[in-house]
Amino acid sequence: MLERLDYVRLAPRRVLDAGSGPGRDARALAKRYRKADVLALDFSQPMLHAGRPRLRFFERRPARRVCADLMRVPVASTTVGLLWSNMALHWAADPLAALREFHRVLAHEGLLMFSTLGPDTLSGLRAAAGGARVHSFADMHDLGDMLVAAGFAEPVMDTERITVVYADGEALLADLRASGQTCALIGREGERQRGLAGRDFLAGLREKLAAQRVEGKLHVGYEVVYGHAWKAAPRHAADGRAIVKFERLR
Repeated sequence: MLERLDYVRLAPRRVLDAGSGPGRDARALAKRYRKADVLALDFSQPMLHAGRPRLRFFERRPARRVCADLMRVPVASTTVGLLWSNMALHWAADPLAALREFHRVLAHEGLLMFSTLGPDTLSGLRAAAGGARVHSFADMHDLGDMLVAAGFAEPVMDTERITVVYADGEALLADLRASGQTCALIGREGERQRGLAGRDFLAGLREKLAAQRVEGKLHVGYEVVYGHAWKAAPRHAADGRAIVKFERLR
């Protein structure tokens, strides 16, 4: 995603890293756009604190940390020139609501750039554990439709498929726990599922994952969906009058 910015002419005054985690991308964006006000937003306060010492590296303009939900961004409307969201949108209970909130805070002709997980992610684990415990991620085409519904212009979508090889199912589960990828599905009682739990369940899960191994290794697929879109300038004023823009020719 950072490499793709090399092909975009953009000089944002404010950059919002939505779902920043410990702030790795926020630091890279602050380095790229040194004059910009960079905000690192994440729902997890411990994640924000984990990146706090490293964020001080940019002494002139450190990224400011904001603890908030993707669907309730505490930023004024039309004040963000670049909204960046790397591997965070799939955590939103309602991706369309999050995209509408992104559109609200973006300035006119501002850019949204994001990545998220697609439906081919962890398909083997989903088959073994069941759909109630493993996410079914949004399809690239559905996300493109959501961008249009949220008001974005000229959305561009593409995908990348990555295979990670593990020694066994336990190594996969340990990797997911270490990276914070627990289950965030809403259960029957309206509470979030706490993950893959229960001794009997885990024993059966390990057996099913063992049956998926090829030549003694467990191959796990991840589908990464990339998207970017612009917030077009308004064509009509609040009272319905058409807006016509005149530019001086040089």
